[in-house]
Amino acid sequence: MTGPSAPSSGPGATDGDDGDRIQLRGIRAFGTHGVLPEEKSRAQPFEVDLDLSVDVAVASASDRLEDTVDYAGVAESVSAIVSGPTSYELLEALAGAIAVATLASDLRIEAVTVSLRKLHPPMAIDVDTVGVRITRRR
Repeated sequence: MTGPSAPSSGPGATDGDDGDRIQLRGIRAFGTHGVLPEEKSRAQPFEVDLDLSVDVAVASASDRLEDTVDYAGVAESVSAIVSGPTSYELLEALAGAIAVATLASDLRIEAVTVSLRKLHPPMAIDVDTVGVRITRRR
């Protein structure tokens, strides 16, 4: 079989996908990010989803934590960046900082997709969330 629907081969490959993923969903933290003065003075809720491209073949065979990425540590890092002292004006910059820190946390992470949402943004119209999605690779 050829073309885009052909099965991948090799460790960690899956049919119709780019390989293995560790998914973290709904990491919530409060931070002071945005352009408006009120966004910099009063913490607002943010939500982050991560897709880590990681070959989990060794971990799936060994069932040992040391053979995979510590996703609890990654989640703590995300929370620390969102709630930390550095304030970003743009969601794009905050998502970029999360991506850089995530890639630096473990060399086994080949790529990361960060979906970042500001919940209940201060806008003149009713909007549940605004957000960005970025992917960074080694």
